[in-house]
Amino acid sequence: MPQRFGRPGLLGTMARTAVITGTASAVSGRVNRRLADRDAQRQAQAYQTQQYEQPQAPAPAPAPAPAPAPAAGGQDRVSQLTALADLRAQGLLTDEEFAREKARILGS
Repeated sequence: MPQRFGRPGLLGTMARTAVITGTASAVSGRVNRRLADRDAQRQAQAYQTQQYEQPQAPAPAPAPAPAPAPAAGGQDRVSQLTALADLRAQGLLTDEEFAREKARILGS
C-alpha cells in the first residue's frame, strides 16, 4: 500500500511543479502587462505634450545699421582719400587695401 503522508510520489511532485510553474507564469504575465501599460501611458503623455508645445521660431536678425549719409559736398571724400593716403604712406595699408578702400569711397 502506498504511503499517503510521507514523501510525495512522482505524480504529487509533478502536480506541485505544474502549480508553481502556472503561478509563476501568471505573475510574470501580470507584471509584463503592467509594465507595458505604464510605458504606453508615458508614450501617450509624451506625444500629447509634444503636440501642444510649438517650437519657438528664431527671432529675426536685427537689420544692419544704415550706412552714414554722404556729405553734401565732395569735401568729405577728399578728406577720406587724404587719410587713406596717409595710412598707406605710413605703411599701415597695403596697395591692395588702399585700392579697395579708394574704390569704396569713390563708388559711394
